[in-house]
Amino acid sequence: MTRIRAPFGTTAKIVYPASFVKVTLFIPCFVDACYPNVGMCIVRILEKLGHTIDFPEELTCCGQPAFNSGYWGEARLVAERVLKRLRGAEAVVIASGSCGAMLKVFYPELFEKTVYAQAARELSENCYEFSDFLATKLGVTDLGARFPHKVTLHDGCHGLRELGKKLPPRQLLAKVRDLELIEMAEAETCCGFGGTFAAKFPMISTAMGEVKCASALETGAEYIVSNDSSCLMQIQGLVDRQGSPIRTIHIAEILAAS
Repeated sequence: MTRIRAPFGTTAKIVYPASFVKVTLFIPCFVDACYPNVGMCIVRILEKLGHTIDFPEELTCCGQPAFNSGYWGEARLVAERVLKRLRGAEAVVIASGSCGAMLKVFYPELFEKTVYAQAARELSENCYEFSDFLATKLGVTDLGARFPHKVTLHDGCHGLRELGKKLPPRQLLAKVRDLELIEMAEAETCCGFGGTFAAKFPMISTAMGEVKCASALETGAEYIVSNDSSCLMQIQGLVDRQGSPIRTIHIAEILAAS
C-alpha cells in the first residue's frame, strides 16, 4: 500500500490552458440517469477554465451494451446517431472511461468497411476521457480543489487497458489540497461490473467486486474514487450490502470541491 499526500497550501494556483476550445460533452446514459452531479461538476470545471460547452441532450447511449453482447448491427444503429451528431466536433470529452473507449477505440472497429469508417476515425482522434482531457490535452492538473479526506483510486478496465490512462487521474488527485491518496493493492483489478457481464454472471461479478472492496477497505480510506461511474455503481452496491462505511465518488466531484 503506497501513500501519496497532496501538497498543502493556503492559496490555490490554477494554471490555465494557453488556448480555449469548444468542448462537446458526452454524458453516458447511466451518468445522466443516476449520477447527474458528475456531469454538472464537469461542466463547472470546464467553464471555470474558460471553455465553451456544447451538450447535445439528444444523445444518450453510445451503443456499448449491444456491442459488448455481440449485437454489432444493433450497436451501429445507436452509434450512427452519435457519430453524425459529433462529426466535426473540436474536442469530445466523455465522463466515463468505458464510453470513452467505445467512441475512441471501438467505433473505428465497429464502422470498419462502412460509409462511416472515415468519420469514426476522425471522431476517435478528437475524443478524450475527462481526466485525460484535463491532464494530457490541456496540461492542467491543479484546479484549486480541496478535499480533506483519505481516498483510494480504482482503475476502471476500459480507461486503463483500452485507453492506457493510468497516470492522469493520479496527476489530478496529487494537486488536490488536504487529500491523501492511498494506493490499494488491487487498484488495477476489475470491479466485476462489465455492464451486461454483471447481469449474465452475477455470482462471478460479485466475487470479483468483493476482492476490490476488500482491497479498498485495507487502505483505511474514506472514499473510493474513479473516473468511471459504472464501476463506482458496482462498488457502492457491494459496500452498502456489507455495511461498510467507505463511500464512492467520481473524480470530477473531488476536482469541483473547494
